Amino acid sequence: MEQPERGSVSDLVRYRIDTAKSDLQSANILLKENEYRGANNRAYYAIYHAISAVHALDGKSYKRHKETLANFNKDYVKTEIFPKTFGRRIAWAEEIRHASDYDDFYVATKEKAEEQIMTAKELIEQIEKYCVIRLKE
Repeated sequence: MEQPERGSVSDLVRYRIDTAKSDLQSANILLKENEYRGANNRAYYAIYHAISAVHALDGKSYKRHKETLANFNKDYVKTEIFPKTFGRRIAWAEEIRHASDYDDFYVATKEKAEEQIMTAKELIEQIEKYCVIRLKE
């Protein structure tokens, strides 16, 4: 069996940011089609992949989403590398995504989907700037 190619840390960070942007684009498409549950899901995954890009800078990777988010909060939010408000917004996005995906009677609204998309957009922008600076060091 052929071994998969391995890229640099920079390649992995860029790949994860690109994946986050793609998820965000999907969330916006779903929002326009009034598919709010799907929009919440894609917005959350945009957040998750952006956070995973930051972890890649430190050579870290986590198998579970809870670990990915908790370690981001511990290492980057509590230390105020990223605004503390992001910690609450990320937790809320995870909650909304979980409800959208698994709760039978959850009613996803346009307003909540727009809120999740805005969180994802702002986080991706800040994480991308941070990663560019860190990769130049």
